[in-house]
Amino acid sequence: MEKVHDFKWEKGMSVKSLADRIGRVGFQGAELARASNIIVKMKKEGTKIFFTFTSNMVTSGLRGFFAQMIKLKMADIIVTTIGGLEEDFMKAIGEKFIIGDFDMDDVELYEKGVNRVGNLFIRNESYARFEDMIQPLLQKFYEKKKTWPVSELLKEIGLTLNDEDSILYQAAKNNVPIFCPAITDGAFGFHLFMFQQKHPDFVVDVVKDFANILFSTSHDERKGIISLGGGVSKHHAIFSCLLNGGLNYAVYMTTAHHTSGSMSGATTKEAKSWGKIKDDADAATVIGDVSITFPIAMINALETLCKEGILKC
Repeated sequence: MEKVHDFKWEKGMSVKSLADRIGRVGFQGAELARASNIIVKMKKEGTKIFFTFTSNMVTSGLRGFFAQMIKLKMADIIVTTIGGLEEDFMKAIGEKFIIGDFDMDDVELYEKGVNRVGNLFIRNESYARFEDMIQPLLQKFYEKKKTWPVSELLKEIGLTLNDEDSILYQAAKNNVPIFCPAITDGAFGFHLFMFQQKHPDFVVDVVKDFANILFSTSHDERKGIISLGGGVSKHHAIFSCLLNGGLNYAVYMTTAHHTSGSMSGATTKEAKSWGKIKDDADAATVIGDVSITFPIAMINALETLCKEGILKC
């Protein structure tokens, strides 16, 4: 078993060196190192990787890192929520979000037309511009065909963008499907509703997309997940894998705790009771702010994979 090592700073310390040393400190640092090693194993063994995340992570600057992961072939299937895809689109067309403060006067922000996500601010104008651009796109898609599975619709949207840091763009370009079962849970859902009032035969088919995610893998394939946060994104992926024999690898990163009984707090260990993760799966659950834990773990994994020639870097 690994012994506890004292952590010491060295001038010019790399992220990989930092991650390796954190892994020998103990507590969540050890679990972080374990998560990074599992990600390396997933890629080395040709595992089909499900990558799930909640919308607040796209609000943050992690969005460009997620797009880079897709470009580097570190995600084969994406499951997320619509808020993040809206904000990915907004950023792709030039909208800027602001780092503010957790303790701002929210009534004052409302009066100024500013929406707060933690300590990040989004102006109403960003949503207005999103509306101005998405309605003509829906008209274009409607003229092409009347019924769209969600993932196909999102791919079409991604193909209209031209931003290397966009999740939608990179997914469309690299043929990585994005599944969003709760597509109506946001501004885009409202615009779909408004469009359908004028075009009642326009259908966004969520059930068809459930079939698509089920058939995106099989019992025979090795399956892994990197799940950031929880909710519908996490569950949609692990449930689809349950129906396909369970996951061989799993990395969960979250701020929630298992004592809440929530999907966000549910550990990889709990998932084994459902068969969502195989009983002999290599798995880790990291508790902490994903905007900190994920870059450290993933950069460590990428450095290893690049050094060993698994990735073209």
